[in-house]
Amino acid sequence: MPATATLPAVPLAPSRLRRFACMMYEGVLLFGVVFLAGYLFDTLTQSRSGLMLRHSRQVFLFLAMGVYFLACWRRGGQTLPMKTWDIRLTDRGGQPLRGSRMALRYVLLWPLPLLTALLIGALSRAIGWPSLDLLIVAAPFSIFIWTWFDPQQQFLHDRLLGTELHDLRLPT
Repeated sequence: MPATATLPAVPLAPSRLRRFACMMYEGVLLFGVVFLAGYLFDTLTQSRSGLMLRHSRQVFLFLAMGVYFLACWRRGGQTLPMKTWDIRLTDRGGQPLRGSRMALRYVLLWPLPLLTALLIGALSRAIGWPSLDLLIVAAPFSIFIWTWFDPQQQFLHDRLLGTELHDLRLPT
């Protein structure tokens, strides 16, 4: 009886390393988005310092980044870095997301990194080492913690919303 060849199971989610690389690339693009949005905000409000209207600026930048992600996810479930790394955002059935779910996903991206940033700041003040504040650059990557516990290695916000990141590479 001939042995049947079984294809290795393709992981549903892209590897953590590919998602990390995608996030780094996304950060480069977001620098441009934030720069242009900040320039627009300063022009419209005539603010001369980053500390003027600080909270309004933060809300404006939050919304500008949200518009960037929603516009990209609406067109095929991918940002440019996601296209580069062959990653697509869909619902659990593999279908494109609707507007409200995309917006909720964007909002749910933030709590864990913000909580991590607050904990880093609190630790820095508690032990009296202000240099620990530099660890805040690692806060966005705290979303990876959940992937070590999730059976399909999805992010927590994706698990909560019923969305998934799919690896689009062909099996080798």
